[in-house]
Amino acid sequence: MNHLILALEAPLMAFGGETVDNYGVVRWFPAASMLTGLLANALGWRRTEGARHQSLQDRLVFAARIDREPAAGARLTDFQTAAISKRDSGWTTRGAPEGREGGGYTNTLRYRDYLADMRLTVALRLQGDGSELTTERLAEALQQPFRPLFIGRKPCLPSARLFQGFQDGATVLAALLTTPLAESNGGAQTVRVLWPEGEGVAEVRSNRAYMLTDQRNWISGLHGGGRMVCEGTIEKNLLPGKKTEASQIVKDEEL
Repeated sequence: MNHLILALEAPLMAFGGETVDNYGVVRWFPAASMLTGLLANALGWRRTEGARHQSLQDRLVFAARIDREPAAGARLTDFQTAAISKRDSGWTTRGAPEGREGGGYTNTLRYRDYLADMRLTVALRLQGDGSELTTERLAEALQQPFRPLFIGRKPCLPSARLFQGFQDGATVLAALLTTPLAESNGGAQTVRVLWPEGEGVAEVRSNRAYMLTDQRNWISGLHGGGRMVCEGTIEKNLLPGKKTEASQIVKDEEL
């Protein structure tokens, strides 16, 4: 099966988790809803097209690998204040100010976490027979996006080209493991990976499996819904690079 390869790299990025009161935490790996929004933005879809977003999220299968851990291995916390009315306008890519369709908010105090100087590689595919949308169409949109793209939040602009080509693999993790490691990841000897249950390979054992609530109901606009995922680590020297051929890592007959 053919998989699309993404590089997620930015000075700051945010893979949002559950927000409690005014504290917006982040996870280490991208959420299904975030990737759905990223791809939909590249395609030029509007947020009001809930059915299209839902169909894309339902078809999305992906695995992620942390090629470079965040600076100092820590999260940065930003303290934000805001007073925005319905009449305020914001920046737009269409050459004209854009107003707020919903209500405003005043005297807002909140905290938002970010991950600094991090890089991940993502392998993804679309399962099932959907509409005209294919991974090839996604690749075209990522190379010539309809709007500027960001990784999690609007300040998080990518510092590297997102589209990194295609990779074949019997599972999404197999495709990810045959994608060369982009960074040395400092002195660490292993890299962390996340993949959906049932999409692993024999070479990588799961350290833990759990229900991850990273989906969104795009029709109602509420976050909810879970999927079973696995997390594990893999030795860096087992990943393809200058001295290692991809064919030595994941052999089709071993899958």
